[in-house]
Amino acid sequence: MMMKSIAAGLAGTALLATVAFAQSPTATTDKAPTAATATTTTTTASGQWRTSKMDGLKIYNDANENIGTINDLLMDKNGDIKIAVIGVGGFLGMGEHLVAVPYEKLKFVNEAVAYTGTGAKPATTTTTTGAATGTADTKPAATTTSSTSKWYPDHAVFNASKDELKNMPEFKYSE
Repeated sequence: MMMKSIAAGLAGTALLATVAFAQSPTATTDKAPTAATATTTTTTASGQWRTSKMDGLKIYNDANENIGTINDLLMDKNGDIKIAVIGVGGFLGMGEHLVAVPYEKLKFVNEAVAYTGTGAKPATTTTTTGAATGTADTKPAATTTSSTSKWYPDHAVFNASKDELKNMPEFKYSE
């Protein structure tokens, strides 16, 4: 008896599903589809940066000293970025001091930071200019890459020292 009830229920369900799939919607308007009238933006965005790539971007000062990283970008209701939250100090995110700086005070740079330290020298290449003269030119190896195809800048510059940033009031997210 139980098997007959289950079989009848499955057959009824299959019959109703077949009827529902067989129906096709009828067109009642002469208007064009709404997808054709929707406005879209261009599929390429050259010169634009992804905000997801800005998180963790290194911040240097005018003396090419690493002073922190971008932790967050805050925008207004119009979508304009107004504040950059910079993390200063700490180790692996622990003990980091967060400060808020006006976004327009950051200067974004596409080229890599120029080497100014006194430690190990950057790699050099030697090329012979003439076999007869035996002279050689030593040139720094190319360390910069073209950022025109990247979706983010190489780094940002903010005119402050690490100590000045640490002495700024700490930024806290309001709940």
